Amino acid sequence: QVQLVESGGGWVQPGGSLRLSCAVTGSISSLLIMGWYRQAPGKQRELVAVVTYGGTTNYADFVKGRFTISRDNAKNQMYLQMNSLKPEDTAVYYCNSAIYWGKGTLVTVSS
Repeated sequence: QVQLVESGGGWVQPGGSLRLSCAVTGSISSLLIMGWYRQAPGKQRELVAVVTYGGTTNYADFVKGRFTISRDNAKNQMYLQMNSLKPEDTAVYYCNSAIYWGKGTLVTVSS
């Protein structure tokens, strides 16, 4: 069974940085594509970034140049480095692969 557990969320001022982690229980090698999604209050869940097993990445336009997705298959981890955070980045961030979802970690950007 695969389980995904996010960590690293919290409060940060605009312009600040946070690094989210997604720990994978089970075989990360079976997770060919992994991604981060987010859901802001009152809004639909949206894709933030994806990374393939081989490290190819793709980003939503609203995070390009600010966020970096990566994965360490040897450590069963995926990451999201978030820089230059804006208040509109406030959301619950979810780790995903195929049918598997984590429970989310809250990121709050405010002064």
